[in-house]
Amino acid sequence: MRIGELSRLTGVSRRLLRYYEEQGLIVPDRSPNGYRDYDARYVDRVKQIQGLLAVGLPTRMIKQILPCLDKPRSIHFPDATPEMLAMLTAERDKLSERIELLIRNRDAMTEYLEEVARCRADASVPHPRSA
Repeated sequence: MRIGELSRLTGVSRRLLRYYEEQGLIVPDRSPNGYRDYDARYVDRVKQIQGLLAVGLPTRMIKQILPCLDKPRSIHFPDATPEMLAMLTAERDKLSERIELLIRNRDAMTEYLEEVARCRADASVPHPRSA
């Protein structure tokens, strides 16, 4: 697919997709006329990149993490400094906390919706009048 199609499918601008390419986060094939040609797997890859950026990871770290998302995996970590590993550990822990909070919030919303539905169902059932 061309860059416009990838942009449409991911909601990421063409300019930002070109930036991801400059940073080595995505590497499209090139057709003989020079057009970028993206494999369908890049739709998911771009969404993963967006998610990692949203939690505050810089592109240089994302570039290190991306091989972990591929199957089969080919992980290279020659420049994984203790500082980088500490930052990734801290970011992972923050993500875990956010996930736990999101799960609690989702469960609370589900409970609320179920209770509202139950109360509405009870209200729609005619009750015999007391004499």
